[in-house]
Amino acid sequence: QVQLVESGGGLVQAGGSLRLSCAASGRTFSGYFMGWFRHAPGKEREFVAAISGSAGNTVYADSVKGRFTISRDNAKNTVYLQMNSLKPEDTAVYYCAATRVYYSSIDYYTDHHRYAYWGQGTQVTVSS
Repeated sequence: QVQLVESGGGLVQAGGSLRLSCAASGRTFSGYFMGWFRHAPGKEREFVAAISGSAGNTVYADSVKGRFTISRDNAKNTVYLQMNSLKPEDTAVYYCAATRVYYSSIDYYTDHHRYAYWGQGTQVTVSS
């Protein structure tokens, strides 16, 4: 089992940047596939990005491709989401999630149902 704690959210102007962090407990962090999701009021939970345990594979939602970068430091048990060129429509609560289940295609990790462990979320607000 793993526990996840997000940090780094806040208020930023459009065009600005934020870096979210997700710290994980446990000694087998590299064995977990990690994802970032977001949930805005009145909308469905939305996939943002995911990264394999070795950091060799990543996948992004089209809405953030080219602006956001997911990375991880297995020595620090932490996954990051660097968010650049932020837009008001990026405003949401951002959650990190983890799973130990292996799927043959990275595309499976865009589905929030694939993840067993979730953090409490961190609010990101982008003003226009």
